[in-house]
Amino acid sequence: MKKVRRRIDVNLEELDRVLDGAREAPLSESDHGKLKDALHALAEMLVQPRNSEKTSAVVVGTHEDFQTGTKPDNKTPPPAGHGRKGAEAFSGAGKVDIKHQNLTHGDRCPECAKGNVYGQKEPKVLVRIVGQAPLAATVYSLERLRCGACGQVFTAQEPEGLRPDKYDETAAAMIAQLKYGAGTPFYRLEQLEAQLGIPLPAATQWEIIEEAAQVIKPARDELIRQSAQGTVVHNDDTQHARVDAEARSIR
Repeated sequence: MKKVRRRIDVNLEELDRVLDGAREAPLSESDHGKLKDALHALAEMLVQPRNSEKTSAVVVGTHEDFQTGTKPDNKTPPPAGHGRKGAEAFSGAGKVDIKHQNLTHGDRCPECAKGNVYGQKEPKVLVRIVGQAPLAATVYSLERLRCGACGQVFTAQEPEGLRPDKYDETAAAMIAQLKYGAGTPFYRLEQLEAQLGIPLPAATQWEIIEEAAQVIKPARDELIRQSAQGTVVHNDDTQHARVDAEARSIR
């Protein structure tokens, strides 16, 4: 049931008279009632200006808290939607587990020297974001040694897990995603990579995608065959309608 707030007419000049008179003599019963009503009305306006979701989220405390002297609960969690992303949102980020440099599970506490330290379920998490080229390159220099007598050359072994091809599947996938997913032309990607010190000609990009596309070609052909069996064709001309509207506005 909605609480009905009673109307109180406040005369500031009369309240000033009451306060000035309280300096010289105790308040009369009527003056005490006027001052009390004015203070209660002011308290209701400050604590509950409106019964709405927005004001209840901004104003801390209630009218009952004000009357009883109860302190509001400051442990209320902040509302969602504050714009910051937690570490769990970075699903595509690399994960690095860092062990404590001096302590292990079960060691004696270096602070009190009485108890033992135990690993916590939740570690402290730090998120650090760096910039890098869409296609990054790594140059491996394998040391070579040559025998001065027989001329035999000994070359260091390649790192474990190193792919034999210069452009692996991830490079082809990234180029295709930039071109057909994000609308980045080959020549624009070529310019960007050149500025970052990684040459990637537009013609090379096409060759990489063409070779990778052979893997999914059977799926593409089947989609084309399935589409050919349809009886209704829809065409979305939203882009053309927007251009026409802009042309009319210019006229």
